Amino acid sequence: MASKLELDVEIKSSADKFWGGIRDSATLFPEIFPELYKSIEILEGDGKSVGSIRLIKYQEGIPLITFSKEKILTADEENKSVSYTVIDGDLVTYYKDFKANLQVVPKGDGAIVKWSLEFVKATDDVPDPNLMQEFAVKSFNDLDAYLLKA
Repeated sequence: MASKLELDVEIKSSADKFWGGIRDSATLFPEIFPELYKSIEILEGDGKSVGSIRLIKYQEGIPLITFSKEKILTADEENKSVSYTVIDGDLVTYYKDFKANLQVVPKGDGAIVKWSLEFVKATDDVPDPNLMQEFAVKSFNDLDAYLLKA
């Protein structure tokens, strides 16, 4: 049975600016967050459209994961939303299904980042991926701070 984690993160950057940062994450994230990401390689597609596959290598010291391979399932520029599933890497040993959804919604001068994670544990003793939720919040807040200075 699938479980779900959801969160909303309020940011100060405009929805358009933040969405641009998310769409350029393959370039930006290793540059802005060298303590978290070694690299993000685009293996298939352009890294932004449906069917694209990205290989994310995480820095040593990140708990549980060294790399993940993600496939983009949906990409909607107009609604500033994207979803992807993890198809390879450390997470697939813990979760049979691992799908994330992200949407950037304008709110005043800033925006709200709506993020959710749907997952199916490989076994009952696997913990919920709360660490990924914390990782997402930190990434969104740090990207927002970076974009506000840019």
